[in-house]
Amino acid sequence: MSYQVETASFINDLERVAKVRSQVASSLSQIAKTLESSEIEADKESGRLGLDREVEDLSIASDNLAKGVFRLMVLGDMKRGKSTLLNALLGENLLPSDVNPCTALLTVLRYGPEKKVTVYFNDGKSPEQIDFKSFKRRYTIDPGEAKRLEEEKKEAFPDIDYAVVEYPLALLEKGVEIVDSPGLNDTEARNELSLGYINNCHAILFVLKATQPCTLAERRYLENYLRNRGLTVFFLINAWDQVRESLIDPDDEEELDEAEYKLRRVFKANLAEYCQVEGYDIYNERVFEISALKALRQRVKNPNASLKGTGFPEFIGSLNTFLTKERAIAEFRQVRTLARQAESRVRESIDRRIPLLDENVNQLKERISSVQPEFDKLNEIRDRFQEEIRRMRDKKAKGIADSFHTYVLNAGNTFETDFLRYQPSLGFMDFLSAGKREAFENALTQAFEQYIYDKLSAWSVGAEQEMNAAFAQLSQSAIQYGADYAKVTDKIAEKLTGQKVQPISTGSQEDNSPAWAKWAMGLFSLARGNIAGVAMAGAGFDWKNILLNLITVIGVGSIITAVTGIVLGPVGLALLGLGVGVLQADQARKELVKATKKELMKYLPKVADEQRQNIYDAIKECFDSYEKEVSDRINDDIDSRKAELSNLLAQKEEGEINRDAELERLKKLEMNVSEASTVIEKVYQDFIASVA
Repeated sequence: MSYQVETASFINDLERVAKVRSQVASSLSQIAKTLESSEIEADKESGRLGLDREVEDLSIASDNLAKGVFRLMVLGDMKRGKSTLLNALLGENLLPSDVNPCTALLTVLRYGPEKKVTVYFNDGKSPEQIDFKSFKRRYTIDPGEAKRLEEEKKEAFPDIDYAVVEYPLALLEKGVEIVDSPGLNDTEARNELSLGYINNCHAILFVLKATQPCTLAERRYLENYLRNRGLTVFFLINAWDQVRESLIDPDDEEELDEAEYKLRRVFKANLAEYCQVEGYDIYNERVFEISALKALRQRVKNPNASLKGTGFPEFIGSLNTFLTKERAIAEFRQVRTLARQAESRVRESIDRRIPLLDENVNQLKERISSVQPEFDKLNEIRDRFQEEIRRMRDKKAKGIADSFHTYVLNAGNTFETDFLRYQPSLGFMDFLSAGKREAFENALTQAFEQYIYDKLSAWSVGAEQEMNAAFAQLSQSAIQYGADYAKVTDKIAEKLTGQKVQPISTGSQEDNSPAWAKWAMGLFSLARGNIAGVAMAGAGFDWKNILLNLITVIGVGSIITAVTGIVLGPVGLALLGLGVGVLQADQARKELVKATKKELMKYLPKVADEQRQNIYDAIKECFDSYEKEVSDRINDDIDSRKAELSNLLAQKEEGEINRDAELERLKKLEMNVSEASTVIEKVYQDFIASVA
């Protein structure tokens, strides 16, 4: 199958998703505007229904959906062909690919009607717009220079935060945004920055090279930044065509088969664990052998060329399935939940309002007074849930902070074994020679930095799992509290209207829960991704974004600086008089580890004690943010129910309400909201059927 057909299919599917997004966003906006207009009009009629929260949520969701994109992040070490891959994917030689581009520069590619590059600085300087030629020339460095900067622990462009490349390409126009990250050999701080972006991307494209299978740096990154974090990763093994070129006899098919077989075994041994979803092996849907340069050359010569044999059709097909089916369905399911929720709230409010239109002022006051005990019960439910969240907060904050304290103190017990994989090569052990001291110190600092980051990253995975379990438990509690809350609100409706409320079952218990409980269960989120300067907005909650970088919270930089500053002196003394022969080198290794461990053990208790409070505060903030949003939503619901009654009472006290006209207005409101919600339901069901 030709690449053009695969690309056309991908673009068409993206276009279909974009159209559904637009339709659903329009319907959500229509519901929000209908409610807002109705509330304003109600000031002259029977009073507002208290639908401010619904208007806000629908408006935010509509805005987010209209601007929605599928965000991909490209990761990979230097010289893996990341830019070549992107150029082939985009269908144009857009990014510099002859040398390693923008080593320390994170670049966001998004659609724009005009070609332009905007560079954003981190020193307060205003963003700068430059042309593509200047961008390629100014922010591209030679691999040798990149390697030198890496060894010296320097950034190529320390004053730059990121760059945004806008380009009128079909793939970008149809809702794909690509984040091109610095190489894995960049600083650990940059790796942590990338982790922050990873949390807000839909999928990771991890580029490896067939002729350099799974280097130490790549295995480190996979283990410390991607493992057990619930991320969707596509592994692209680039330059697969070079396997043949590396053979003694490129025409020997048997030798080629053997070489490819061995390579596939190596890659599967290293990547298989990252291709498991709920116990299912999806290795063949996530790992692809590609030839990006071959594909790009063909596309540059002929945009309609078939790229069969480059691995791109298979990769694009799998990416297409994931984005335009799996991810899109999950996205639209949340939107449908919001629409259903708004329709239900409007219907319930109108059902309460209509019987009360016939009540006089005194009768209405009596009914309002009669439901005060039920409102007290709603407050009690809120308080119970609030207290449970706080208990969970205190338990997890203390437990995770204590686990960090214990983990750090125990690090010294395994240091000699753990540090073996990090210590500088003994080629640097002749650092006593003139000019070699600085190189050795830089190598040791880098090794220790990697060791510290890896240890803390391993601990943070466990902390994330603890947090996941905690919020999963709170989600289950939200179901029960929501059920209790719904029983009380039904009682309020019965006492106000004198009519028995018939439970409306729309499926699961979650579907029948009040709006605040759905949010607390995670059935929908209104958060926007924190990508390229776009701050978190809306009322969504994502504890991983709040606790975006626990290692940064811990303050790794200060740990590394303090320990390496203390260690280097004793290490130098320990190595004095040693030569560089085999026996002396082995002794040097032992002395290096011994001296480093000695100084590390002195500092670990201080780190453990000082950072325990930082960890505690960071965990506490996650639960406090969750509690605040839950409490605010419950309070808004209670207040809106009270306001609904007080607004009606105020209108009745001012004068007679035209019952027939108001009945017609309310029924029209219910019909308009129902029609818009039905449109969303139909669009959703049609989309499900189209991708089945």
